[in-house]
Amino acid sequence: MGVNLKDLVVHKPLSLDELSGKTIAVDALNSLYQFLASIRQADGTPLMDGDGNVTSHLSGLFYRTVRLLRLGIKPIYVFDGEPDELKKIEIRKRRKVKEEAERKWEKAKAEGRFEDARKYAMRTSRFTKDMLDESKHLLQCMGVPYIQAPGEGESQCALLVERGDAWAVGSQDYDTLLFGSKKLVKGLTLSGELELKMLFLDEVLADSGLSREQLVDLAILIGTDFNKGVHGIGPKKGLVVVKEGRMNEFEIPDLDRIRNIFLKPNVSEDYEINWNGVDTGGLVEFLSGKHGFSEDRIGKTAKDLSTAYREFQQQSISKWF
Repeated sequence: MGVNLKDLVVHKPLSLDELSGKTIAVDALNSLYQFLASIRQADGTPLMDGDGNVTSHLSGLFYRTVRLLRLGIKPIYVFDGEPDELKKIEIRKRRKVKEEAERKWEKAKAEGRFEDARKYAMRTSRFTKDMLDESKHLLQCMGVPYIQAPGEGESQCALLVERGDAWAVGSQDYDTLLFGSKKLVKGLTLSGELELKMLFLDEVLADSGLSREQLVDLAILIGTDFNKGVHGIGPKKGLVVVKEGRMNEFEIPDLDRIRNIFLKPNVSEDYEINWNGVDTGGLVEFLSGKHGFSEDRIGKTAKDLSTAYREFQQQSISKWF
């Protein structure tokens, strides 16, 4: 879910042309949850293969990634590592919310209220280890690089931007700004038409009059993936509290620990980014043979992917002349 900074930041529209030729560090789990939530049937049921295995995440990851590459955008997917114990506590709390949404979903389906059913269903997404492993396998078959972060994926994404290995981070969450990413692209992996928005950390800090450390404190007041926030404090009130230096008025458990999660994150500087060739046979065997995707469509899309790679190679060669 991440922290809600929507009312305090200015989103700038971003065109696809502005992203052409750019490498984007994509928050993998954030994207996969978006696919799980949105790629569903009319009553909210996710896409499944003949054996009842959910495939919404695979469909979204495959077709959206190919589309990005055909548009000249190169994604590097970054996966979360082991979550902090504080995050595990919040995850357990959110599980109850999902269970309630599942009850409402089933009730709405039984009563034929399919619009309501789909709305509730989008709140029930669960990502399993099998889904994680299959997503990585799919990227390997596609030749698209991914990085396994030791901690939060967004902090690793921010490091890629800092080191120049990526131009910006692609995520729907604002947490990337807290981890220090200079640029954030929103809307990149949402299903449907691309409606991109851009955020710059320097502009967010200048507009709010905060330092990055103060921005982290504001997020903690509102609530993050590591704490529930202070009751009665939203973005605007929190902004006043932080600017007036009144954080010590509130008893926030593990305050310094949460600060360090954002300001001194657990990241790896020892990673590799390798773009490999497309394994068309592997894609067909995995998506069509195992999960029932149309073999003709997978084969055609694999050709589109190969074409995108050739165009990238030609562009790279042309830079030398």
